[in-house]
Amino acid sequence: MQMKAFMVGPLGVNCYVLKDEFSGEGMVIDPGGNAAEILAYIKAEKIAVRYILNTHGHGDHIGGNDALRQATGARLLIHEADAPMLTDPKKNLSAYMGFQARSGAADEFLTDGQQLSVGHLSFQVLHTPGHSPGGICLFGEGVLFSGDSLFAESVGRCDFPGASEAALLKSLRDKVLPLPDEVRVYPGHGPATTIGWERQHNPYLRP
Repeated sequence: MQMKAFMVGPLGVNCYVLKDEFSGEGMVIDPGGNAAEILAYIKAEKIAVRYILNTHGHGDHIGGNDALRQATGARLLIHEADAPMLTDPKKNLSAYMGFQARSGAADEFLTDGQQLSVGHLSFQVLHTPGHSPGGICLFGEGVLFSGDSLFAESVGRCDFPGASEAALLKSLRDKVLPLPDEVRVYPGHGPATTIGWERQHNPYLRP
């Protein structure tokens, strides 16, 4: 798997571009902005983008959706519980953060346990509500894209409308902590980590 990370948008979201090196198919996760930069990389690497995936619907993660979808023809994916955020800056909170983020409606809704394939790469959708009702993580190929559910030694904020700290901690304990220690975690903000490190050092995940 070839992967490139971009820090994008006004709040420094980690956008990930994945490519299956055998087929050339790819996926973009959380294009929160800087669409021209992301598209230049996609063009240079000759990636046939199959999906644009939002780990959740907050405005800092969706700002580049429309430009990428128009340029690539990829399908836009999000969990149904967060789908209303795409088109409404108040619901996606960008209206309260000093910018107005909007996206067209999703092409497909993600569901817990769903398998997504990009060429020879395979990923499983893990519904991890708490930071937002429709937050998801994406697990496969030895890595976890954790959105704003899990950060290095921290977790996502739970003081937003529709958020719940109890729900988030349950999501992480039920869906994420059972993963192997060596799984590499790529969050929506901040540095990468591993499941093993978080198991030992994340104060929110200790028994």
